[in-house]
Amino acid sequence: MFQKLLVANRGEIALRVICACKELQIPTVAIYSDADSDSLHVRFADEAICIGPAKSHESYLNIPSIISAAEITNVDALHPGYGYLAENAYFAEVCESCGIKFIGPSAPTIELMGDKARARQAMSEVGLPLIPGSDVLKGTDKEIEGIAQKVGFPLIIKAVAGGGGKGMRVVTTPDELHESLAMAQAEADSAFGIPDVYLEQFLENPRHIEFQVLADEHGNVVHLGERECSIQRRHQKLIEESPSPMMTNELRQEIGNKVVQASQAIEYQNAGTVEFLFDQQGNYYFIEMNTRVQVEHPVTEMVTGLDIVQEQIRIAAGKKLEFSQKDIVLRGHSIECRINAECPETFTPSPGKITAYHAPGGTGVRLDSAAYNDCVVSPHYDSLIAKLISHGTNRSEALARLNRALDMFIIEGIQTSIPLHQKIINHPKFIEGKLGISFLDQLE
Repeated sequence: MFQKLLVANRGEIALRVICACKELQIPTVAIYSDADSDSLHVRFADEAICIGPAKSHESYLNIPSIISAAEITNVDALHPGYGYLAENAYFAEVCESCGIKFIGPSAPTIELMGDKARARQAMSEVGLPLIPGSDVLKGTDKEIEGIAQKVGFPLIIKAVAGGGGKGMRVVTTPDELHESLAMAQAEADSAFGIPDVYLEQFLENPRHIEFQVLADEHGNVVHLGERECSIQRRHQKLIEESPSPMMTNELRQEIGNKVVQASQAIEYQNAGTVEFLFDQQGNYYFIEMNTRVQVEHPVTEMVTGLDIVQEQIRIAAGKKLEFSQKDIVLRGHSIECRINAECPETFTPSPGKITAYHAPGGTGVRLDSAAYNDCVVSPHYDSLIAKLISHGTNRSEALARLNRALDMFIIEGIQTSIPLHQKIINHPKFIEGKLGISFLDQLE
């Protein structure tokens, strides 16, 4: 096992990794920016080192500073969490060249799956169905118009190196194509440094469902079932649950087997998530694979009893999975709400000082958060401040516990998305499990 591990992230995911390491008895090093000096991940790590100013590109995205911190503290492993550099193939390569184990898949695998067009091709070759679409867009305006006509309207423009809804535009008519294309390319270039985009047929109000996989360095791969992630705003997830209300055991086994086979075919290692869209006829299509731990991983942990972050660390240390597919049993139901520091009506960020904070608890309730009374939510970072997770013997019980926990969750001094979550989970269609990525339109 590792002698010391650096957590290359901040907020709740940094704290989550530190908790996993404490149970594995691995000392940890936290990195932090000037704005995060009073953060909980700094307090609870065994060591902490400041790597720069508040701006992310000068701190949490500053590879030389992070590597220097790792070398100064003599760590032999690094966990990137999610976001920031978690899916940066160059960063993974730099870690390995410096003798630091990157806790995630190899750099070539990250690069392959990070290129959405190449990922589509690779997954198509191993039998996963794809939404009709194009290769990376190249050519004259007229040639691009022809490609768009072949894909068909409505369509969606997607960044090749995309994620988090960046570089995406829905185009309903040919007249909108070129303006939307220019906007998507500019946003992709700003967010990822790569302006390349491709086209996909746009599905009307599909369900977004993903499968969690774990793969060790000895060729063993298992899936941990699915997560329903259809409640979204601007292509970003708000509520996730496991299992999906629409999934049958037969369909889970069918897709799970394909996901395992696909992961084996690309020689995947560590934790990963294969994402699908389901149309209203029940057809499913591969859209992408995320080569990191997901924000919503706790719902899978709640129904499987596994600690995904600890499994990531064990796999990176060269250990074999201690379970096979037949050992994976989904027990009960779990739902997660992403609590953001933002106005629940306009979704504008609401940074500031938390003046009162009460965390809900009780049977079947879990809270992953780095917030506390009198802490300051910085305007420099993502607005996620907490993940509230419930678990019950069935979906109804999980919903009842989530309702109770949201009602007892006190955060004052800033605005949060708690009222929005209460509105969503009490909507008749949510209660019935009739979900889709356009669900929020039904709340208006």
